[in-house]
Amino acid sequence: QVQLVESGGGLVQPGGSLRLSCAASGGIFSINAMGWYRQAPGKEREMVATITSGGIINYADSVKGRFTISRDYAKNTVYMQMNSLRPDDTAVYYCTYRDSRYQSWGQGTQVTVSP
Repeated sequence: QVQLVESGGGLVQPGGSLRLSCAASGGIFSINAMGWYRQAPGKEREMVATITSGGIINYADSVKGRFTISRDYAKNTVYMQMNSLRPDDTAVYYCTYRDSRYQSWGQGTQVTVSP
């Protein structure tokens, strides 16, 4: 099964920026999608941004214009640049990989936006 290793979370003040990274390894199909979901305390996990192997990108309305997802296809790595962060962006962010067989999840990285 595809394994995912995330990095880049942390504590940042409102209006600040963070960059998340996620490296995938092991049995990657050429046709796939990678991306980020998040889960805040007491809330359901929600999609933040996804990008397919063909370059199709999808964002949640709440992050459009502030977050940018990108991929390094040679490194099987997905990135998410998060700008203009707000307190309601505070959550555990999970990297995900999906192909025709299954969906894999990373261990999660905490992002906290607080003064």
